[in-house]
Amino acid sequence: MRLNSRLAAALAVASTMMTALPALAATRITEAAIPAPVAAGQLAPAGRMAADTVMAVSVSLPVRHPAARDAMLRAIYDPASANYRHFLTVAQYAAQFGPTKADFAAAADYFRSMGLTVDDSAANRSLLKLTGRAADIERAFHVTMNYYQHPTEHRLFFAADRTPSVDTNVRLLDVIGLDNYQLPQPRLIRPQETAMGARTTGSGPNGAFLGSDMRAAYYGRGTLTGAGQTVGLMELAGYNLTSVQTYFSKVGQPLNVPVTGIATDSAPLGCTGSCDDSEQALDIEYTISMAPGLAGVEVYVGNNAEDVLNSQVSRDTSQIVSTSWGWNEKFTTDDNIFKEMALQGQTNLTASGDYSSLLASGPWPEEDANITAVGGTDLVTNGPGGTWKSETGWSSSAGGPSVDKTILIEPYQLPYINTANGGSTTLRNVPDVAAQANINMYYCANSGCGVAGGTSFASPMWAGFVALANQQAASEGHGPAGWINPILYQYGNTKYYKFLFHDETSGKSGKFTCTTNYDLVTGLGSPSTDMIKLLSRY
Repeated sequence: MRLNSRLAAALAVASTMMTALPALAATRITEAAIPAPVAAGQLAPAGRMAADTVMAVSVSLPVRHPAARDAMLRAIYDPASANYRHFLTVAQYAAQFGPTKADFAAAADYFRSMGLTVDDSAANRSLLKLTGRAADIERAFHVTMNYYQHPTEHRLFFAADRTPSVDTNVRLLDVIGLDNYQLPQPRLIRPQETAMGARTTGSGPNGAFLGSDMRAAYYGRGTLTGAGQTVGLMELAGYNLTSVQTYFSKVGQPLNVPVTGIATDSAPLGCTGSCDDSEQALDIEYTISMAPGLAGVEVYVGNNAEDVLNSQVSRDTSQIVSTSWGWNEKFTTDDNIFKEMALQGQTNLTASGDYSSLLASGPWPEEDANITAVGGTDLVTNGPGGTWKSETGWSSSAGGPSVDKTILIEPYQLPYINTANGGSTTLRNVPDVAAQANINMYYCANSGCGVAGGTSFASPMWAGFVALANQQAASEGHGPAGWINPILYQYGNTKYYKFLFHDETSGKSGKFTCTTNYDLVTGLGSPSTDMIKLLSRY
């Protein structure tokens, strides 16, 4: 796995700044940025944020020894290495690669001296969460908080007027929460956005698919239930457990999995008022449907994706994590967390998006090479609750080479790129795998039930599937699957491929067409039952 060029450049800048800056100079935060239209002076302020407005922001700190961290990551997933699958604990990661205790404490002290409330409880010492008045935020970061008219959306957004800086020599990586120019979006499509899938062979109303249909199609009638495993879901809005309870009641199936809400910042766990809990509810419903005996589902809720991600990796209580949200790219901060998850043996999955191209769908975080991006398919089963029959690429599955040209292809993906699939030989290609995402999926949310589609469904289904494999692994004395990309690509070009994956060879999404083996609509394909054997033996 090569060191991403953006990460290398950022750390080089940080190192130069650390040695060159005088004491208490106003220090530019390494990767902090403001929205491009504001930075370019294209937008005039529509007003200043009131001084007593309460704000919550987070500050990330850079990794120590990033080259050693990346070398260890390669070794942990290299069967020839003595460190193969010797996963780290959070404490071990913090000791080797996290910011020093002194630096973390000094950064916290600086922000407290600015009148801000500081949450410095992150076990990996990678993120500080700050709360305070806008006036104190402005003073701490040498900015003015303004409102601006969004250039393409009918709303005002807030943003700092300049790149933030601080009066401390402790290296800081990024600031999250100084603007809401790009709002997080769920990877969900409802019928009014496009026609409902024509082929419906599920057990739900009018033939819509249920989560149990997905379990039957991809796993079968085996006895694995995900027992002993915990899945963590990222949600950037609160959820209503009653939605989940309604789903299982409507489909006549038991709900035996504990669902625990975990607040990661000031965002409420509940979804009330104008809040839409569709994404949040379906994530829980389809994770549990695929693995109905899970030890638990942890629903991490936050305003900022980074607050959620760092809570998931610092707690390290979820062996598998899944997100079906897209958000504003904070490359190095997020990539550092994804790598820590891999080092700790956590499987990290994300929906690839629903509007055919990465540019239209997001494209973050699926562009990151250290996360498994799940695309969409159109599945046909052998009747309600039946086995897998056929599968094609879903016409809205987002894929393609990275829009961010600094995110380079990983060596394990390069052998799969050819003229037939049209992938890039220099940039990361999305997706990695896929599952059913057509608009014929039954779910319950917002005090009602209906159908929807999107790769929002595909990612939690894969999360439940990996939980089955982890249960099997535990029964054989093996560890969890961890970061699955190196495993999947290792076997995708072998004679075992046809037993591990359903290969979608027909279908088209945007400019990309399904081909034999890997393509930029469905990746390597959807999982077959034998995939359990592969993931459980590593």
